Amino acid sequence: MDSFQVNCWSEHDELKVVMLCPPSKLDVPDLTIAENVGWSATVNHVKAMENFMELKGTLENAGVNVIDYSKELPNDAKTVSEQLINRYFVRDLACVLGNSILSGEAGSSLRRPEYPHAHSLLEKWFPEKLNKPPSTALECGDVMILNKDAVLINIGMRTTFEAVESIKDRIFQEGFSEIAVIDLPRRADTLHLDMNCNVASDNLVIAKSFMRYFPVHVVTANTGRFEMTEQFLNRHGLDVYWLEKYNTIPDINFINLNPESLLISKQATKKQFMNHPQLQKKKLLEIDVTELEKGGGGIRCMTLPLVRK
Repeated sequence: MDSFQVNCWSEHDELKVVMLCPPSKLDVPDLTIAENVGWSATVNHVKAMENFMELKGTLENAGVNVIDYSKELPNDAKTVSEQLINRYFVRDLACVLGNSILSGEAGSSLRRPEYPHAHSLLEKWFPEKLNKPPSTALECGDVMILNKDAVLINIGMRTTFEAVESIKDRIFQEGFSEIAVIDLPRRADTLHLDMNCNVASDNLVIAKSFMRYFPVHVVTANTGRFEMTEQFLNRHGLDVYWLEKYNTIPDINFINLNPESLLISKQATKKQFMNHPQLQKKKLLEIDVTELEKGGGGIRCMTLPLVRK
């Protein structure tokens, strides 16, 4: 692997290095199995792999260095990993905040083996940057960098307040001054923070309209207080584009390639983007991840940024 230092201070700066993992080798052949593993539909491995290769190729064509962590696993771990159907949702495993890597902790037993698989490699590659995982659940799809000052974290189905308490000092040590903790509904369509909102640029967040009713607990190194979500975002220079209607995964779960370009699902409602003046200026790169989205996550869930510049 090429030598580099992890570095992420935003969700919108130019993406330089990202970690991915291909889907498992297993099909999900019928709706009963899909329901029991928490998926929305049957999934064909060949189609899922075609989706993954389109994602990987599009990132590489955009100049992003793609690291497929599955290729680096030892043989015993590889045998298990190839049968873990959720393993391509790498965003949950860890997150780079500033110059540190925060380790996640699985909030579901189905996903538990993925975390030590990925963490063992991150520790090998970045021994001085990786922080120990918390003792309770923290899935990093619940963590979002708003800017160099503020981080938004959701507690709910897959992340606990105790985990946030255990990592907050590390976040402050990186230079962030505020952490806003929100407690969103506990449902499949609101599973993680990035199923409810996303950063679209340095001054715009896209969010489901119900979030305007939720307060956030704003924590600093020495104080705590409550604000409403929009008030907090506005105070940090972010307008909110409230979506009244949405298709959760493709409309919310995109990723910024750079300040000018968004990588979105071909299933996304393009009108949502074209209706906002700031988003009209964006270059929208569409890819087919339809088969992968049946697993309950989208493009952001499938990508773990390691370097943004």
